[in-house]
Amino acid sequence: MGHERQVFENVTQARSAASNAVNLKDKMEKENILTNTLKTLFAVAENYPDLKADTNFLELQREVADTENKIQSARRFYNGNVRDFNVTVQSFPSMIIAGMFGFKTREFFDLEDNHPAQEAVQVKF
Repeated sequence: MGHERQVFENVTQARSAASNAVNLKDKMEKENILTNTLKTLFAVAENYPDLKADTNFLELQREVADTENKIQSARRFYNGNVRDFNVTVQSFPSMIIAGMFGFKTREFFDLEDNHPAQEAVQVKF
């Protein structure tokens, strides 16, 4: 039970840290940690058939899968806007105006190669 309690505490801490991130790089790191802790939560749930059959837990699994889809969509939307912004900032004549006002290219919201968070969360029923 101690291990299970620690998993729930880790998920709560990771969720809190992700929501309190201050910049893009920090946000990426905190969301990656949250994704990994959620994977641990579902791995622990595999040991408890009664929990897997519980309607609240099934709803949680559905919500996590839906949230992962929304996060992927938001990352694609953000990266598309960053791409368009970077092209505009680097293209003539807008680069002149961008330089005058201090606009700089922005970083994409990317995960490191082979990072575990790149894999979709496995929700097993």
